[in-house]
Amino acid sequence: MEEKCCEPKDKCSCGPNCNCNCNCKCNTGRRYYNSNASGGAVYGLGFIGAAVYFISHAATFWMGVLGFIKAMVWPAFLVYEALKALAVN
Repeated sequence: MEEKCCEPKDKCSCGPNCNCNCNCKCNTGRRYYNSNASGGAVYGLGFIGAAVYFISHAATFWMGVLGFIKAMVWPAFLVYEALKALAVN
């Protein structure tokens, strides 16, 4: 039984001479999953925690807005302070 490629032969990862019996992702029957989703969960929880911290310590509305912006970029603050503490030049 001849397999059918799901991509045109010139765009198959096997090259221009693909005969549909190669190991293209579309022909292997395997599913490829992205396993980097846990970083998004850590960032999301960190964002919520940082937003609560910065907004709760804000004295004015605009300081709360600034705290929300800081909460979006908290990893940059974390890395900066860690490198400063380690005295990395």
